[in-house]
Amino acid sequence: MTDTTSRALALLSLLQTHRHWSGAELARRLEVTERTVRRDVDRLRELGYRVESAPGAAGGYRLEAGSAVPPLLLTDDEAVTMAIGLRAAASQQLVGGAEVTLTALAKLEQVLPPALRRRVNALAAAVQPARIGEGPAVSPVVLGELALASRDSERVRLRYTDGQGAQSIRRVEPHVLSPAGRKWYLLCWDLDRDDWRTFRVDRIESVQHTRVLFARRDITEEEVAERILVAASWSPQKVEADVVMDVPLARMEEYFGAWAQGATAEGRDRTRWPVGGADWREALYGMLYIPEGVEFVTDLAEPARSELRESLVRVLRALDAEPPAPRHPASSTDS
Repeated sequence: MTDTTSRALALLSLLQTHRHWSGAELARRLEVTERTVRRDVDRLRELGYRVESAPGAAGGYRLEAGSAVPPLLLTDDEAVTMAIGLRAAASQQLVGGAEVTLTALAKLEQVLPPALRRRVNALAAAVQPARIGEGPAVSPVVLGELALASRDSERVRLRYTDGQGAQSIRRVEPHVLSPAGRKWYLLCWDLDRDDWRTFRVDRIESVQHTRVLFARRDITEEEVAERILVAASWSPQKVEADVVMDVPLARMEEYFGAWAQGATAEGRDRTRWPVGGADWREALYGMLYIPEGVEFVTDLAEPARSELRESLVRVLRALDAEPPAPRHPASSTDS
């Protein structure tokens, strides 16, 4: 393999790892001049890769879909089959490494010509694989676009519908996609709220790319996992209630962290916070996290309210009663 061929393949590899590269950065990575980069881009175009270029300070190169499948050693049918299989794996969570599935799908669909992409969409719509459990349908197109934006650190606009049916346009910096339970979630920095937000992907109608790159914000893996867990827990429950605690919202948020989601100020010195779960036990679990010494009231409805009271009365009786005799150690003759 000649140096020219090796360099062209290295350039292709870089173009496939990010959505946009400046000429200067490509030249630095390949240790060549920008003029050589331009010549290598022309070679890739001759091979069938559509490399879009833009002049100016904000210009550069990006890999676009062409009129035919570039030489990936795949036939058209093989490319379509792979795209369908990757879509099914991504949406059904059949692969342990979800991010690997999504990035592979994003790379393949990024270079599919329009005719083959239409075939993939048609087959994906007509052939529904068996779902793992019951969960909301997720658009693999949206998943792929979000994977690209997260990979490339590109700001996007989302058309989003919340749990009450209200639609909005959200400007976000996507950080990570993650499956939790039977749903997919996007953790991102919401530019309008100036804070981290987690969106259910099945409620994202469309993704609009801006071509504006961003510097990724620091967040630990533990915080990412916690925010995804909070979002996965934040859904309509069989038992729902509010507690109003005697603590200002700012102090409550400091104490609860990501779990303060849904909390609102109730005047200057009190905070309203929703709790709930499958039954009164899970609602009580939330109440037990209220800091020691903080008084609160709750609107927990019947019959959960009476069931919780009866259980707490028995617990208090048990705590006030004489403790049982200590357990006798097992003797050597016990079998």
